Amino acid sequence: MRKWFAQIVLWMGFLGVTLGASPLPRAAAPSVAELQAMVVKLAPLQRKLGPPRPGDWLSIHEEEGQTFKEYLVCAPVLPRGKRHVLYLQPLGEFSPDQRRIVNLTGEFMGLYFNLPVKPLEDLPLSVIPSRARRTLAESGAEQILTSYVLKRILKSRLPWDGAAALALTATDLWPRDGWNFVFGEASLKARVGVWSIHRYGDPSKDAVAFRLCLLRAIATATHETGHIFSMRHCTRYACNMNGSETLEEADQQPLALCPECLAKLCWATRTRPLDHLHRMEAFCLKMGLKQEEAFYRQSIQALEAHR
Repeated sequence: MRKWFAQIVLWMGFLGVTLGASPLPRAAAPSVAELQAMVVKLAPLQRKLGPPRPGDWLSIHEEEGQTFKEYLVCAPVLPRGKRHVLYLQPLGEFSPDQRRIVNLTGEFMGLYFNLPVKPLEDLPLSVIPSRARRTLAESGAEQILTSYVLKRILKSRLPWDGAAALALTATDLWPRDGWNFVFGEASLKARVGVWSIHRYGDPSKDAVAFRLCLLRAIATATHETGHIFSMRHCTRYACNMNGSETLEEADQQPLALCPECLAKLCWATRTRPLDHLHRMEAFCLKMGLKQEEAFYRQSIQALEAHR
C-alpha cells in the first residue's frame, strides 16, 4: 500500500441533507488560559507515543509536531468570519449504505467543528474526462485524479462563505504518476479537498462492518479537515491528528484528539471543550462506537471533576 498523501489531505462525507443552516448554538468562546488549563487536566488520560515501528508514519517522515502555543502564532487558516460553512460536493454514485455513511459523516463534521454543513448539487462521474481517469492494474478499480477534482471542479465552486468545499466519492483516487492510490488530498490555500470511502470496507456486510466504515470515515474527515485549518500532525500522544502510513496504522489511532490538539480545535471554532466532548459522546453512543464513547465520557468526567 502506498503512503497516505498527507500534505494537507482531506476526505469527508455527507449527501442529500443540509446540516445546520446556521452554526450550532455557542457558549462564550473559551479563553487561551482556559484551554491551557484543559490541556493540563486531560494530560493524565493520554497515551504517549513510543518509538515508531518500521513502516509507521514517523519512521519515514521527520515531524516536530505542534503544540497549542505554536498553533496560536502560526497564523492558522480559520473557519471564522464570512468563511464559516463546510460545503460538501457529492461526486458519483453511492450504494444505500455508503450514502448513509457519508450522511452520518456530514452530521459528525457539523458537531465536531460546530459549523453548518451544506451539500452542493450532486455531480456525476462523467464530469471527469478520460485524461483524469485510469484503471488500477492489480484490482481493476477505476480511479480519478485528485488534482483535476481540486483545480477544475471544486475551486470554482467554493461559495463566498465557504470555510472549505469538499468532494466525497466512493470511487478510488490517485494523486499523480508513481502512486497507486490515495485516500484523499486537499489544498489549504484554496480551501478545497477530495476524499474517497472506496477502501474503508463494505458497510453493507453487517453491523460491525458498517461501524468500522463509519469510524474510518469520520476519523479521516476530522483529521484532514484539521489540516485545512492548519493543525499539523501530532507527534506526542495517540491522537486523531497522528500521521498514518497505512490503513492498519490509522485503525490503531483514536478518534479523539489529544489535549493539545483539542485546544487548537476549540480555539479555532470558538467552542468550549465540554460542549465538544458532550457532542462527541452523544454521537458515539447513538452509533454504537462503545470504545470511543467511553473515552469521551472519561474525558468529560476528568474536566468536571476539576470545576
